[in-house]
Amino acid sequence: MILHELVSYDVLRLIWWALLGLLLVGFAVMDGFDLGVAALLPVVARTDLERRVVINSVGPVWEGNQVWLVLGAGSIFAAWPPLYGVAFSGFYFAMFAALVPLILRPVAFKFRSKREDRAWRARWDGVLCMAGIVPTVVFGVAMGNVLQGVPFRFAPDMRVFYEGSFLGLLNPFALLAGAVSLAMLLMHGAAWLHLKTGGAVQRRARRVGIVAALATAALYLLAGVLLASVQGYQITSGIDPLGPSNPLLKTVVRAPQAWFANQAAHPALWAVPAVALAGALLAAVTLAARREIAALLASALAIAGIVISVGVSMFPFLLPSSLDPSASLTVWDASSSHLTLFVMLVVTAIFLPLIVLYTSWVYAVLAGKVDAKQIEEGRTHAY
Repeated sequence: MILHELVSYDVLRLIWWALLGLLLVGFAVMDGFDLGVAALLPVVARTDLERRVVINSVGPVWEGNQVWLVLGAGSIFAAWPPLYGVAFSGFYFAMFAALVPLILRPVAFKFRSKREDRAWRARWDGVLCMAGIVPTVVFGVAMGNVLQGVPFRFAPDMRVFYEGSFLGLLNPFALLAGAVSLAMLLMHGAAWLHLKTGGAVQRRARRVGIVAALATAALYLLAGVLLASVQGYQITSGIDPLGPSNPLLKTVVRAPQAWFANQAAHPALWAVPAVALAGALLAAVTLAARREIAALLASALAIAGIVISVGVSMFPFLLPSSLDPSASLTVWDASSSHLTLFVMLVVTAIFLPLIVLYTSWVYAVLAGKVDAKQIEEGRTHAY
């Protein structure tokens, strides 16, 4: 038997669907508080020293956290090539709108403290805030559009055609999804600041975090209610989990409440959105109770629940097509080859635990609050 045949093709496809979800959760949780902290900078910090405290709460870890973004994009490229091709070309301007702030973010981190001029630092603080808000909203808007279907189609020779526009992405439901994303990461950023800072910054972060957590729960619940009126997608023909990666070999129709079909068939799946709501509410409660670690864990739980609930609702769809529903990309017809998925799984099994262990070690070494006095006296290599 050939080595890669030890794991069947359909199982490998399921494993990589789960790994993609894991990487997206990792990005939202790990890089999410970086983005939330940056977005909160003008709200929780009033003086230059307070702003330096806020920046240095994420200063040692933000670069490492972006590994999850690279891993997520890389896994889409290698494991789901049609998904990568359609999403990254169709959402080109949206991706550009997200990547430009992410590119400017490290520049702002490095350049802000090069001069002590107040106006100079204020401009870079504005860049940091923008770099926290814009990508957060764009990612949410993109997810809102995915749930509604993306206007693409395949020609008979498998060339892909995207017929949407950037302004078309800014529809009401997608903007609501963007609001959920922003509230979610503001909650997470506030929980991180509540853990890593003290004094006035911590008090402001706690107040903002409570509001953001309640807003996350309310907006997520509203989005779930409105999702019931969004036409989802349903496969009406037979589909072979071991079949070739050709999305044109099936029949798909749009149907009301189709995104809740998996929960209807398996009621236990309702636990996922329940965990998301409970996590957000628990974050508000623990912030109010000044439970620092519990608040951050509850916030992370809410984020994981929100991200996973989208995947659970859409399965087996990865990217539905609003132009030609039968061209929608699914777990069963948009993957790389059997051998490619197996080799990637072996590599991931080796390196992902190393990344987790190294990240855990870094956070253990950097545990504790940011010392404002040391920053003020210049006794640290702080931003």
